[in-house]
Order: sequence, then C-alpha cells, then structure tokens
Amino acid sequence: MKFSEIEPSAWEELRPYLDTCVIPVTGLTGLELPYEVTEKLERLRDILDWVEIPFKGRVVTYPAFQYQTQEMAQAINVVCRNVKSSGFAYVLVVSAEFEWFDEELPDADLIVTLRRYAPDSKEGAAGRVKAAVQELWQANKGL
Repeated sequence: MKFSEIEPSAWEELRPYLDTCVIPVTGLTGLELPYEVTEKLERLRDILDWVEIPFKGRVVTYPAFQYQTQEMAQAINVVCRNVKSSGFAYVLVVSAEFEWFDEELPDADLIVTLRRYAPDSKEGAAGRVKAAVQELWQANKGL
C-alpha cells in the first residue's frame, strides 16, 4: 500500500495491520538522461514488487529517496528511526542501485537490494525476499 492511499480517517483502524514501512531508494545523480531515469525507476519498481505484492495489507511504501548524497546512509537511518518512532515496528530499505552492509543501515530491519537477492538472475529473488520478510516478522513475533 502506498502512503498516499491511506485516508486520515482510516489510519487508526489500519495501523495495527500496517506495521512495516518500506523506504525505496532510487539514488539518482542528476547526470542521468531521461531514459536512464526511467530505467532506474523501473528497476526499483520491479524490486519493490518483491515486497509490495506478497505483503499488500501489511506494508506501507513511503516516498523514495530520489537523489543520492554523500550522507545518504545517515539520512536513511534517521528516516528509519523516525518512522519507527511514529509507530511502525519494521522498516525495509529497498534499492536496485545501491548495496549497503547491515552496519551502514543499522536502523533498517531488512535491506532489500538487487545484488543481495538476485546476484545472478532475478529468478527466485521474489521468493527469497518473501522468506526474509517472513523470517523477520517471525523472529520478532514474541517481542
């Protein structure tokens, strides 16, 4: 579910079910030609589908970090902390262009990237992401 699909009057009713926030990262530099921007956005959309489709009704996708900066990992961590303090239990960071070590994004509960889940091909990547998200939720079920 996209953040813009949630009506203010429905939020309190939906809140218990929508416990996972997705932070997409496009990572444009501004040097891309228009068709290259389109290609990057399409790759990100395809990876977001690995999370949004199987978990519709439990995840909320927030606006993307569109442009990269030198302090991007720090900014993403701040957003992860903030959305958790606003009530989300989990935060997933999703990117087609970037790869981070877990230590670089300690406030993200799961980092979903092309290289992590589809290093050789996209075949089976959606299933691997689905399993990782379910494992995250199960591991923290009793907390």
